[in-house]
Amino acid sequence: MKVLVAVKRVVDYNVKVRVKSDSTAVETANVKMSMNPFDEIAIEEAVRLKEKGIATEIIAVSCGVAQCQETLRTAMAIGADRAILVETAEELQPLAVAKLLKALVDKEQPGLVILGKQAIDDDANQTGQMLAGLADLPQVTCASKIEIADGKANITREIDGGLETLAVTLPAVMTADLRLNEPRYVTLPNIMKAKKKPLETLRPEDLGVNVAPRIKTLKVTEPPKRSAGIKVPDVATLIAKLKTEAKVI
Repeated sequence: MKVLVAVKRVVDYNVKVRVKSDSTAVETANVKMSMNPFDEIAIEEAVRLKEKGIATEIIAVSCGVAQCQETLRTAMAIGADRAILVETAEELQPLAVAKLLKALVDKEQPGLVILGKQAIDDDANQTGQMLAGLADLPQVTCASKIEIADGKANITREIDGGLETLAVTLPAVMTADLRLNEPRYVTLPNIMKAKKKPLETLRPEDLGVNVAPRIKTLKVTEPPKRSAGIKVPDVATLIAKLKTEAKVI
């Protein structure tokens, strides 16, 4: 079974995000970038499926600028067999990415597509669902456990009331949640091996997809700074401050 995994290049989760001075976007110049953590979990799960003998080939896919090659090399160091970069300088929104992935699904015919449930930059949590709709494939989101046998996948996901287990017929789309696994440490020998693995570069027009943005960002601002908390001597003072200063009662 062929597994296709989508990975995104984002601002590293350890970096404190800053808004540009003109309030048009988040500052990414001279900022450490890395693979989206949920996508790292997705690629780890694909590698584990291969180690169990279920998956035969893992294809890592990324869409964006040329520097996304670094993210794909990381994916191949974790265990992906080859990579595809859909290179574009356009601002890619979830629907555009879903259309690009749909074109690659049609081309590669994978038995399973795994994505992170969301990216930590836009927190959209849309691409996997949109891909499933466009490709007319069954989907399970926010997966915390997966078992594959006899052409079916039993996938457990966390819901408000506990756990829900769904059975889907492959091929299918799955998005990975935090508790699906813990990604392995990437060793230096595997990083060196990843440099020799094939990386194909395509353009959106090669796949017949228009990626022009449909939504325009008007302004990006930081959340307002919160004032420090204070201690009050008694309940009467608390109620008075809630009425006169906070004006919440």
